[in-house]
Amino acid sequence: MNKMTQRTKNNGNNGNRETFGKWLFIIVVAMFTLFIVRFAYIAITKDVQHVNLRSQAEQIYTQRRTILAKRGNIYDQHGSVLATDTSKYTLYAVLDKSQRSADGKPLYVKNKKRTARILAKYIKMPESEILKTLSKKGQSYQVEFGSAGANLSVAKMQQIKAEKLPGIGFIATPARSYPEGEFASQIIGMATPKITNKQTGQMTLVGQVGLESYFNKKLTGKNGLRQDKKDVYGYSLANSNRVVKKAVNGDNIYTTLDAKVQHIMENKMTRVFKESKAESMTAVVMDAKTGKIIAASQRPTLRSKKDPVWRNMLVQDVYEPGSTMKTFALSAAIDSGHFDPNATFNSGTWQIGGGKVTDWQTSGWGVISYKDAFDLSSNVGFAHVEQNMGAKTWKKYLTRFGMFNKVNVEGMNNEVSGYSAFKGILQQANTAFGQGITVNVMQMMQGFSAIANNGKMMKPYIIDKVTDNQGKTIQKVTPKKVGQPIKASTSKKVVKMMEGVIYDQKGLGHDYQIDGYKIAGKTATAQIGGAGGYGNSDSSYLYSFVGIAPANNPRYVMYVTLRKPHNLSKPATKMIAEVFNPTMKFILSRQKSTKQKNSGIVKVPDLINQSPQTASDRLNKKHLVPVVIGSGQSVKHQSIVSGQSSLINQRIILDTGGEYKMPDISNWSSDDVQKLTQMMGIKLKEKGSGYVTKQSIKANDSVKKSSTLTVEYSSRH
Repeated sequence: MNKMTQRTKNNGNNGNRETFGKWLFIIVVAMFTLFIVRFAYIAITKDVQHVNLRSQAEQIYTQRRTILAKRGNIYDQHGSVLATDTSKYTLYAVLDKSQRSADGKPLYVKNKKRTARILAKYIKMPESEILKTLSKKGQSYQVEFGSAGANLSVAKMQQIKAEKLPGIGFIATPARSYPEGEFASQIIGMATPKITNKQTGQMTLVGQVGLESYFNKKLTGKNGLRQDKKDVYGYSLANSNRVVKKAVNGDNIYTTLDAKVQHIMENKMTRVFKESKAESMTAVVMDAKTGKIIAASQRPTLRSKKDPVWRNMLVQDVYEPGSTMKTFALSAAIDSGHFDPNATFNSGTWQIGGGKVTDWQTSGWGVISYKDAFDLSSNVGFAHVEQNMGAKTWKKYLTRFGMFNKVNVEGMNNEVSGYSAFKGILQQANTAFGQGITVNVMQMMQGFSAIANNGKMMKPYIIDKVTDNQGKTIQKVTPKKVGQPIKASTSKKVVKMMEGVIYDQKGLGHDYQIDGYKIAGKTATAQIGGAGGYGNSDSSYLYSFVGIAPANNPRYVMYVTLRKPHNLSKPATKMIAEVFNPTMKFILSRQKSTKQKNSGIVKVPDLINQSPQTASDRLNKKHLVPVVIGSGQSVKHQSIVSGQSSLINQRIILDTGGEYKMPDISNWSSDDVQKLTQMMGIKLKEKGSGYVTKQSIKANDSVKKSSTLTVEYSSRH
């Protein structure tokens, strides 16, 4: 019985094993089959859990690179570059001693003392501090040098690179170069690098203010894309470099600015602003026939070393203009038939509307005519003028001249329009001499255009054209008439009265006379109001002057303001004249020369890399005057770039590099002297106006980089 039971148990165990084996076999076969099917599916479809293997491999072995578009340039009207792309560099030093080239050369700082000594020559950091930075413990890979080693120019980077220091490298950052520095900086504006791709850290220049901001989209362009195929080791495969999408460079902006006029005006403004210790200053030159802005600037500027100002004072500051407003009151009174130049009134003070109007000379000049009121800038006289024509008529003309509306100059953002409550007899009378009403500079320029342009009011504009990256014009700005506030006959009478301010014995504008040319103008001294009322100190005024020239056939308007000067060692009229006179004289003399020598305009040839003798011969054949500086064997730079137009007998400075000797600059203009000192890299101090009569560095004397050239000008030439 026991044996039978044991046999039955053994048979049962064998059956279980056999069954288990069969199921195990079936499961293994099923899994293998499933594996084969899955493998076949993947091989055919290249897809795993909705991830395409072909695409994934493509991504692993393909490197995509962005092709950066070049930001467009900004030019003056003649093609001189005012803003262009460049790079800034951050200096770094590799300290990791495992960093070596393929042939075993060290790619780390090997000799720290020598490296510190050489770097100290190029960056503003003591040798000891550089050595300390290179010797810091715990730095496993590389170090940087703070602000001293950041924002290095291309030239500085190349100088350091030429020293061939092991372990020294540079990180490039896109940057914007403004070759003319403060030159119209509020108008040109600024573009700075900004991270536009957080994953890659890619940086793009973005306009912050001025034209750089206004035209940011046009200037930026569109980036391209390039991809390279690589093998499993990361090496590029031969013939795999292929551009997927080409970069489209940004459009170029051409302004109406004239670099020559701007240079003269900027230089004079800098001198007057420093000497007067003024709070601020503006100056604008406009072609009244078209509204084209030829030169415009302010102090302080966007790029001032001390206390830079980001706002554009020409449209973002409003102020009470003072007596330059009398030109508009005079225009309105004449045009409406309410002005008799020979009628008289009692000057000094006048009780009106519960208040009092007072002349700048509080005792007045007794009984004078209304013509004298304009020459002497009598506030009482123009309060009478406003009353004689009536507030309703006066306000109508203010509106016609655009005093309460924005000018909307393309390229000038965030304009603040002037305003006047224009309530009450006293305030209404005050507006006729520029108090109780605020304006911005461009509103004044637009109004002045009507006075200088036979009553036709032209909209000021600063953009000449926009071209694409192929040079094709895609936008062209044309002059725009925005009104006719006064008749042509009125315009002529007002200009004649303004001429009297400059030349009549009683006129206050004698300082603005320019030999050989007739000037019309109006001076102004406006009290600056505040919470406690109007100030009375010399530094509590806005001094200004508007000049129209030539008076016998008006073409140009120049308007200069000087706000709160704290040093009036000489009259404000003389200070403003130091800006107005040389700038306007240059414009008028050039206009005269152009008329006389229309056939004498030539294109400046490309003289770069030519010998001084060859370059000089080519200029002489074109009746241009070569001035060679430097001891080099070939021309490195020329003062007027190739392709630009030039009048015959124009000086062209040819820089050959090397050691400089001072040329004889007798009878040179300020513009030529400025170009010379810029090319030599030396400082310039100027006295007077006109043409050079004295130079501190004598002809043929050696010139060092630390030199300062002082020149004296005289109007005699």
